[in-house]
Amino acid sequence: MAPTRVLVLGSSGRIGTMLRRCWATDTSASQGDAIEFVFQTRQAQPDRPDDLLWDITEDPPDALRLGGAYDCLIVLSGIVPKPDADFTLNTAIATASLRAAARLGIASVFLASTSAVYGTYQDEPFREDHTPRPVTDYGRSKYNMETTARAQARALGLKLCCLRIGNVSGADALLLTGAALAAGETILLDRFHDGGTPVRSYMGPRTFARILRSLIHNRADVPEVLNIAAPKPVSMLALAEAAQMPVTLRPVDAQDHQYVTLDCQALAALHAFEPLASDPSEIVRQWQDLRGA
Repeated sequence: MAPTRVLVLGSSGRIGTMLRRCWATDTSASQGDAIEFVFQTRQAQPDRPDDLLWDITEDPPDALRLGGAYDCLIVLSGIVPKPDADFTLNTAIATASLRAAARLGIASVFLASTSAVYGTYQDEPFREDHTPRPVTDYGRSKYNMETTARAQARALGLKLCCLRIGNVSGADALLLTGAALAAGETILLDRFHDGGTPVRSYMGPRTFARILRSLIHNRADVPEVLNIAAPKPVSMLALAEAAQMPVTLRPVDAQDHQYVTLDCQALAALHAFEPLASDPSEIVRQWQDLRGA
């Protein structure tokens, strides 16, 4: 059986780099699960000579158009939160990617969005049918990207799934901050009235990589939007403790939301989670294993 061919845009970012390492070393994938990944990047890397060089805002290069058919496109490219970031480019990148998919005859597209589109207006887990109310420029830009891309995909006849991705260990603020602590410094975490700390939806990078494998194989059945995280949320304190990072707790205002989490029942119908996928120690271990590699 021929492998499923997948073109991945944005493979040199933090999440893209972790995913490709996971896919390259995942021994759990069966022979019938064969997927051939082709990775796009804008700048040549000495250790990645087979990467496809392409600015996705420009026409696809001949090497891509003549390189055979693809079954699926994953768009990880995007503008992440940082000083002076131009978040309007998130929509421009998405629309350019969809135009390229239509030109290349790629019928199925997965577009990386974010759980930040929901905002923080409730303590109950957010389902895909809850109304997005983003509170940051980044979240607003991603929701605008989703809205524009969904309309464009329908017009082009493409199967689009916007992935509302939760926190991925190794690409999250908590663990990256903790890893950069100097001697004597601690992570500051909010402490709520019940003594608990913030609770968020997380997953390890290997879990994310396996989720994407499942979605690729079930691409005909995916909805237009899909929450992506391990099935059970975790507390930030439990993650910090699993990573053996020092923590200082500070009381917070009663208005703040302790729980900002995702309902992942729709995802669970498409992907069989491993038993420890939501365990804080496993989430941290997956990141630390990649750091060690």
